Amino acid sequence: MKIFIASDHAAFNEKKILADYLKARFDVVDLGTSSPESTHYPEWAFKLVKHVKEEKTLGILLCGSGIGVCMAANRFKGIRAALCRDEDDAKMSRLHNNANVLCLSGRKTSNELLSKIADTFLTTEFEGGRHQIRIDQFNELGE
Repeated sequence: MKIFIASDHAAFNEKKILADYLKARFDVVDLGTSSPESTHYPEWAFKLVKHVKEEKTLGILLCGSGIGVCMAANRFKGIRAALCRDEDDAKMSRLHNNANVLCLSGRKTSNELLSKIADTFLTTEFEGGRHQIRIDQFNELGE
C-alpha cells in the first residue's frame, strides 16, 4: 500500500524516523518538509491531502502538537483527519470513522508510540455497516 507522510519543522525528526520505520512494510512517499528549518504546517497538510484524495489512499501528518495539521487537513472535502494520541484512538478512527489521514504530535509522543499508533491506523480496516451511514452524512457537511 502506498502512503503519504509530511510534517512541518516541529516534527521533522519524528517524521523521518517514522517514515524509515514504515518503509519496511509500506510504499512510503515523504512529501516534506526536508529540514528542521521553520515552515508552515498548512502547506504540508494541503500537499498531503491532494495526494490522499487523488490516489485514494492513506496519509500521515505530523506537527508539534498534531492539532494544526489536523485542523488544516479537515478543511478539505473527502478528508477525515484524526488526531490520535494512542493506539485505541487510531483503531477507532479507522473502524468507525474511516479516517484517511492520521495526525500525530511530534513533541508530545515518543517515537515508539508514534510507530505503534501508525501501525494500528494503517492495519485497521473500516467496519462499514451503520458507520457508513454516518460517513455519508459527514461527507455532506461543509461548504
